Amino acid sequence: MNDILQITLIGLGAGVIGTGSGAFISLFFRQPSKAVLGFILGFAGGIMLAIVLTDLLPESIEAGNFFLAFTGLVVGALFILLLDLKMPHFHFFEATEEMSRFLRAGTILGLGIAMHNLPEGIAIGASYVASPALGFTLAVTIALHNIPEGIAMACPLCAGGMRLRGILLYTAMAGVPMGLGAFIGASIGAVSPFFLSLALGFAGGAMLYIIFGELIPGAQNSEKGYSGTFGAVFGTIAGILLLSVI
Repeated sequence: MNDILQITLIGLGAGVIGTGSGAFISLFFRQPSKAVLGFILGFAGGIMLAIVLTDLLPESIEAGNFFLAFTGLVVGALFILLLDLKMPHFHFFEATEEMSRFLRAGTILGLGIAMHNLPEGIAIGASYVASPALGFTLAVTIALHNIPEGIAMACPLCAGGMRLRGILLYTAMAGVPMGLGAFIGASIGAVSPFFLSLALGFAGGAMLYIIFGELIPGAQNSEKGYSGTFGAVFGTIAGILLLSVI
């Protein structure tokens, strides 16, 4: 039980610190340059891709079998697809020019980010049960990935006139569901190898959808020159090196 509580706190920290840091950055720089944003998004996507393909899915197959891993992967991807269909789909820094709608845009972004953070937390929890090193690496990576999401949420709130305290509070709250997801992932993964295999596969599917549905397109849309492409390449290499060292 102590291990599950620790994993939950780590997931919570990754969510809150990630989105909160993005908001903090946005308050000083308002909106980062396209080159910086494209590189950050691509780098986070590359690291996450390396984790999914070289650690998350192999761990899922090892815990159960290929069928369980594949089933979890498909269910995880479909789950995020349903969220995108039901929740307003966001793109980084896409907002109306009308001042009165900035606050509403920031709120909608926050809801979408919070919903996406739940399966990411499940990925952290299930990964920690399989391997603490894998779980830690994934937690750090997701926290990095949450920084541009925090920026995306904070910018319209700031433009809408919300006070500093409110912006930091609401962006941090968007990361809270990751703690709940980490608790769910750790609890299910600790039950049996069967559920661990499904949970890891689910996490892998959710991550792949976010990588190719959010991060890589976001990097390409936001990049200046080839910043997003180089970010993804360096991120993938960094992810492989990081996993080989830890």
